[in-house]
Amino acid sequence: MSKKRILITGGAGFLGSHLCDRYVKEGYHVIAMDNLITGDLKNIEHLFKHPDFEFSHSDVSKFVYVPGKLDYILHFASPASPIDYLKIPIQTLKVGSLGTHNLLGLALAKKARILVASTSEVYGDPLVHPQVEEYYGNVDPVGPRGVYDEAKRFQEAMTMAYHTFHGLETRIIRIFNTYGPRMRLNDGRVLPAFIGQALRGEDLTVFGDGSQTRSFCYVDDLVEGIYRLLLSDYHLPVNIGNPDEITILQFAEEIVKLTGTTQKIIRKSLPVNDPKQRRPDITKAKSLLKWEPKVNRAEGLKITYDYFKSLPKEVLFDRDHKNFEQYIR
Repeated sequence: MSKKRILITGGAGFLGSHLCDRYVKEGYHVIAMDNLITGDLKNIEHLFKHPDFEFSHSDVSKFVYVPGKLDYILHFASPASPIDYLKIPIQTLKVGSLGTHNLLGLALAKKARILVASTSEVYGDPLVHPQVEEYYGNVDPVGPRGVYDEAKRFQEAMTMAYHTFHGLETRIIRIFNTYGPRMRLNDGRVLPAFIGQALRGEDLTVFGDGSQTRSFCYVDDLVEGIYRLLLSDYHLPVNIGNPDEITILQFAEEIVKLTGTTQKIIRKSLPVNDPKQRRPDITKAKSLLKWEPKVNRAEGLKITYDYFKSLPKEVLFDRDHKNFEQYIR
């Protein structure tokens, strides 16, 4: 019996590379596709010699070609951090619209099932807490986050259109804050931002009064949720995240304790449209997928901190990180 073949777009990125690992381990033939605009080949170089892994340097926003059969597609190609989607807003919109259109068309031609990666950002600065999948969101389409938020909302709409009009097998995951090894240290997200500041001996920057909340899910838990959702028979959006909510100020204090830094926690003004609350309702994931997170934050943070400590010193100071403080979420 021939192996199942799966295309993973964004395969050299943080989440995409972990998905490549999982599906190779599960016995699939994995095709990783990435234009490397934010991805890094170092994340997948350990797979290059594996007989069931191949890499395609391609931009899904322009054209997607995959010879042979395809059983599944995981669409994870997109800038996903504030620094990235504010530096490259047009590319962010294109990959969510044109890229998604191209991949849905490929899935239709190949008779493949496709799972698209959406995000908790579709809820914007939510007025419903915790966020349930039925909530429509509170999003500013012309604000600084609009290029990412609306790209993902459009992506969901197009995916559902292909499902209802063409009968395509589709799945939609809404990903909440996820962390773990292979995150980029200076990508503007709050966890690597705090750890990076601690490792550089800088004060930790909290925006606003620090009362805004986030819920952090370890990457292995997220990958398990994705794996189960792809093989499920449910086509509507499903939240995957850890509902263990914490304020940003409390989180900064946890990072201080974890890293042993003697630096202060300082405050700056809150960025525009920064979500005040973020916590997934995972009732659907529990009932439909029999999934819930297993890795507690203390355990996951220790693994992630050890990873960041192992990086070359020059990585700590790349991309002139101080210019991007305004984007930290």
